[in-house]
Amino acid sequence: MALEWVVLGYAAGAEAIMLLLLTLPGIDPLRKGLITVTRNLLKPFMSIVPFCLFLLMDIYWKYETRPTCESPDSCSPSEHLRHQKSIMKSQRNALLIASALVFYWLLYSVTSLVVRINQLNNRLEKMKNRD
Repeated sequence: MALEWVVLGYAAGAEAIMLLLLTLPGIDPLRKGLITVTRNLLKPFMSIVPFCLFLLMDIYWKYETRPTCESPDSCSPSEHLRHQKSIMKSQRNALLIASALVFYWLLYSVTSLVVRINQLNNRLEKMKNRD
């Protein structure tokens, strides 16, 4: 299962880097190529959404089937520590899922806005040249 979380982490990192590069001022010559690359990667990155839902169901299943320590005497300290570590990992993984989904949504929105701004700028230039 660790490989799935590594893949999701790398995908979220790639989304964050692309989002950062799209929103940085002063890199207008690179922006046109970056927009093309980002628009081509949005469809493959869409697979993150069902992947995140699958991993979220995995977290829920592990939460529902975990052993419980109902009384202080029923669990050893090592079992209690293992239980606490499992909860921390689940919370970390849920945060990774949320960040991957938010970065995808932001990347999609920012890419759409940048493309729309470029279209409007081109239309404005045509109107100026025509007059």
